[in-house]
Amino acid sequence: MSSDSGVLATLRATPTPVRYLLGGVLINQLGAFVQTFILLYLTFRGDALGIAGLSLAAYSVGSIFGTLLGGELTSRFGPRTTITMAMLASAPLVASIPFVATIPVVLFLVVGLAGLVTQAYRPAAAVLLSDLMPEEHQVMAFSMMRIALNTGAAVAPLIAAGLILVDWDLLFYLDGVTALLYGLLAYLLLPRVEAPKEDEEKKPTVDARAAYVRMAGDRKYLAYLAAVFLGTIAYAQSVTALPLEIVADKYPTSLYSAVLTVSSIVLITCELKITSYIVKIPQHIAVLAGHLVNSLGFALYALAVQSGTFVILGAVFAVSGLMIAGPTMFAHPAKFPAEYKSRYIGTMQAVVGLASAIGPLFGVFTFNSLGGAFWIVIALVNGVAGLLAVYGVRVAKEPVEAGVA
Repeated sequence: MSSDSGVLATLRATPTPVRYLLGGVLINQLGAFVQTFILLYLTFRGDALGIAGLSLAAYSVGSIFGTLLGGELTSRFGPRTTITMAMLASAPLVASIPFVATIPVVLFLVVGLAGLVTQAYRPAAAVLLSDLMPEEHQVMAFSMMRIALNTGAAVAPLIAAGLILVDWDLLFYLDGVTALLYGLLAYLLLPRVEAPKEDEEKKPTVDARAAYVRMAGDRKYLAYLAAVFLGTIAYAQSVTALPLEIVADKYPTSLYSAVLTVSSIVLITCELKITSYIVKIPQHIAVLAGHLVNSLGFALYALAVQSGTFVILGAVFAVSGLMIAGPTMFAHPAKFPAEYKSRYIGTMQAVVGLASAIGPLFGVFTFNSLGGAFWIVIALVNGVAGLLAVYGVRVAKEPVEAGVA
């Protein structure tokens, strides 16, 4: 297996449609400005902070339901059609934000719908990736998708900084253009992988209710979802509570910029190589090790008051833990049978969206309440996530039987 699981071997085994898929993900992420900049955009225009906050909340709520919608659409229409529909619907919505920004009710509706359709493509992309990549390269493939997402997320603010100097509205016009481009590329270049169907003599393929009932009875998958929820809340503190810690300890804001830069460089340059080693060990060991390394990083943040060096070290350990556990955790839902896969993936991504929305609120409240003990609590929360993840992914060789007994 070792000879077949390296970075170069995976790149050679990557089918051309997967390259198109990952390229589309990167293009779309380069223009993903709504969630990141809607608060700044509206406050820059002079809108009340409450209007801006509700707009961001509308996008977050739309995103949570969007991944569930994407899983359902993928199950019914297939991934290529879902990606195309989601992106072609997203383009006019995000591009129209500057035109509706002065009418709060319409703004909330448009931003909420933008979150809904924009995130609907993600389950479809994950399903298509798992369908097209050879089984032995599945985890590496999902690592490649994470790199595409993270590279886009790292470069997008640089693009935004230039656009803002010209006109803030350009953020949303470019967002619409990248969504439109991804939709067209998906339609023209991605293969038509149909939604799963059964033989004519049998009953129709599994419907939504049956799929979710099965999921609700799958103890291992529920534990996995709980691990995703807690782990996402913990990791969200790196962008929520860590800036508060840096300000409280009277460090310059440039320290936080250094943290973001170091984290992005380590993640983008090292994840594939680390994943090539991770795939050679049992997946439950990988997720446990990753969460333990994460927790060490969070614990180091508790020493930030002593030296800014602990902030940088904590960030390196936190992102290293993400690289160790992340690919296996991200790929896990794609291992379920075709008739369940899209809904399992959509549910996982909805849980990520929910935790990403709750995480900042939890972080601000808890940091202010606990002070120096905050990071120890976060390390423990992440440790619990690791234990749940071990139970959730320590499988049952046949995922269809997992947790049902």
